Amino acid sequence: MAGHAPSFEQAAGRDDPPRRLYVYNGGFLTQGRVRRILELAGYDIRLGAPGPGDMVGVWGQSPTAPRGEAVARALNAPVLRVEDAFLRSVLPGRDGEPPLGLLLDSAGVHFDPSRPSDLERLLATHPLDDTALLNRARAAAERLRALHLSKYNAFDPDAPVPDPGYVLVVDQTAGDASVTASGAGKDRFREMLAFAQIEHPGARIVIKSHPETAAGHRAGHFTPDQAQGRISILTDPVSPWHLLEGAIAVYTVSSQLGFEAILAGHKPRVFGQPFYGGWGLTQDENPVPRRERRLTRPQLFAAAMILAPTWYDPCRDRLCPLEDAIATLESEARAWRADRRGWVASGMRLWKRQPLKRFFGAHGPVRFVDDLQRATRIGAARDQPVMVWAGKGETAPPGTHRVEDGFLRSRGLGARLVPPLSLVTDDLGIHYDPSRESRLERLITASATLPQGELDRAERLIALLRKAGVSKYNLGLGGAPLPDLPEGHRILVPGQVEDDASVVKGCGAERSNLDLLRRVRAENPDAVILYKPHPDVEAGLRPGAVAPGDVRALADLVLERTDPVALIGAVDAVWTLTSLLGFEALIRGVPVTCLGAPFYAGWGLTTDLGPVPARRRARPGLTGLAHAALIGYPRYFDPKTGRPCPAEVVVERLQTSDLPQPGPINRSLSKLQGLLASSAHLWR
Repeated sequence: MAGHAPSFEQAAGRDDPPRRLYVYNGGFLTQGRVRRILELAGYDIRLGAPGPGDMVGVWGQSPTAPRGEAVARALNAPVLRVEDAFLRSVLPGRDGEPPLGLLLDSAGVHFDPSRPSDLERLLATHPLDDTALLNRARAAAERLRALHLSKYNAFDPDAPVPDPGYVLVVDQTAGDASVTASGAGKDRFREMLAFAQIEHPGARIVIKSHPETAAGHRAGHFTPDQAQGRISILTDPVSPWHLLEGAIAVYTVSSQLGFEAILAGHKPRVFGQPFYGGWGLTQDENPVPRRERRLTRPQLFAAAMILAPTWYDPCRDRLCPLEDAIATLESEARAWRADRRGWVASGMRLWKRQPLKRFFGAHGPVRFVDDLQRATRIGAARDQPVMVWAGKGETAPPGTHRVEDGFLRSRGLGARLVPPLSLVTDDLGIHYDPSRESRLERLITASATLPQGELDRAERLIALLRKAGVSKYNLGLGGAPLPDLPEGHRILVPGQVEDDASVVKGCGAERSNLDLLRRVRAENPDAVILYKPHPDVEAGLRPGAVAPGDVRALADLVLERTDPVALIGAVDAVWTLTSLLGFEALIRGVPVTCLGAPFYAGWGLTTDLGPVPARRRARPGLTGLAHAALIGYPRYFDPKTGRPCPAEVVVERLQTSDLPQPGPINRSLSKLQGLLASSAHLWR
C-alpha cells in the first residue's frame, strides 16, 4: 500500500522523514488535533502546489474534497483521504470536539465501495492470523462493550432502553457520505423498514435515530409520523450496547452500529455496502462481489480498530495503540456522563474549590453551597447531583456523592494544600468507612466479572507503579537513599494521623500508633520493627506523635522523612491500622497484617486482626482489587493539559515531576494551617 500512512502499530521503530501533504481545506490548518495527528504520522502540511513525491490531502468525500482531487489529477499527485476513526469522541464533531484517531487512506475511503480502500485491502489480504493480535482484538472489543464506548459517547449507559424482543432498525443522517456512497437514499431506508416488518411479523420495531438527528444538527430518513402501531422511534441517548443486547435482529444501511452489532453477536441485515459487509458476518442485500473472504469477528475488529487507524494520545501528545485510546476515551466519557448536568457542592474548603471546579466543571457548572440541606434542595430543584466532602457528609441523604482524595493523589501533602490529581465520588458511602457499603466495595466484588482486557490493564498498571516507585503523596521520589537497616525479619509499621477518618471509622479497640506498635512487638518479639511516622504528623500538621521513650522501647529504628515505597521494598511484612501504605505493600507483593478494616482488608489478601465486615465475601485477587481501587473508583485529572486522563498518565506525571507547582497563596495558607493545627494540639 504505497503512500499509506503507517498506523502506530506499523510505525513503531520507524524514523522516516516527513512527507509533504498539500491541502485545500482550511480545516486541516485550523483543527489543531487533526493537524497534530498528521504531523505525528509523518506528514508536513503545506499550502501550494505539490511536486514530485508529494501528496494531496482531502477529507473523505466532503464538499471540499473535489478541490484537492482536481489538483492531484492535474499534477499527477497521489491523494491521501482522511476520515475519523471508529472511536471518535464524546460529542460529535459538529459540537467542536476533536477526534481521537484518524483513518489515513491512500487508496480510497472506507465507506465507498466503488474501489477498494486501504482498510478493505487489509481485510482482503492481511493474514490476520497472529494469535497476539487476535487476542488483543478480543480483549479490546470486550472492553468497548463493558465500558459502553462507541464512535460518539454522549449518552448515559444507565438510560433505559425498550424491553427486549424488538427488531432494531438504524436510521442515519440524510446525505451522509456512507449512505450516498452505497447508492442509498430515503427509498432504501423505507425498503429496509418494510423488510423488517415482513420478516418479523408481530414483532416490535424500534427505529434508532442518529445522535446528530436527535441533537438537531441533521435530518434523518425516518419521520415521527412513521411511529405507528408496532413501530416506535427512539431518540433518547442510550448505550448502543444495551440497545443491541435487547434486539432480536438488526437492520442497517451502512451505520457503524452495524459493525457494533457484529461485535455484539448479531448478523445484521445490511442494505448498503459498508466496510464490514461482505465478509460472511452480515446478511447483505446488495453485496460487493469482490469481497469473497470469510472473516471472524476478531479478524474484522483487528483490521478496522488496531491495524488501520492512527490513534492519538492527547495527554502524552503522541501516537498510541488502540488500548491507550480506549483508556483516554473512557476517562473523557466518564467525566461527561457524570458532570453533564452540573453539580451542587457542599462542605468544601475555600482552597479546594478551584481544583474541584477544574475536576468536575468542564461539562456543567459547579455551584458551592455551604449548608448541606440547602444544597440538597437546590440539587433536587435543578436535577443536579449533590456532592459533599466525605468528612462533612455524615448526615447526607441517600444518593449524595461523598468526595475524597484518590489513592494516587499528588506529589506533596494534602495538608500542605497541594491539589489532588485524583478524586473519588461515592454515592453509597466512602471507602474508609466499613460501617456501610461503599461504591468501592461493589467494584471490588464485581471485579470477578471484569473483561480480560481490563484485568490486563490493571496488571500493566501494577507493573508501572512498581517500576516508577509511585505512591499516594510521593514525598520520597528523587530523595535520599534508604539508611542502613538492621538485619533480620523486618516489619514496617506505618504511623497514621490518629484522628483520620479511616482510623476513627475502621478500627476497634486498638486505634493509636502506640497501640499498633505494642501489638506488633507482642506478636513479633524477635522481629526488626521499623516505625515510619506519617508525613502530616512529621510536619506538625496533624495529631499522632508517639512519645520518644515509647518508640525506643518498641521499635528498632524510626525512619523519618523516608520514602515509604523504598521501605516496602526492603521489608518482609507490613503491619498497619488502616494505612494506604498497606495497599501499596500488597501491590508490591509484601504480606500485610491489618488491625483495622481498610478498604483492602477482608478480601482474602491480608491477615485481618480487626473487625472486618462480613459482607466482604468476594475473593477478587490482587489484580481485581487494584483495578477497583486505581481504575474503577477514582477519576483522574491531568493538570498539564487540563483534561480527564487515565491513571497511567498520572503515574507518569508523578514519576517525572511533570506537574505544576502550588502557588504562593497555597503555600501561605498551608503554613497558617500548620500553625493553627499545632496550636490546637497544644490546647488538647
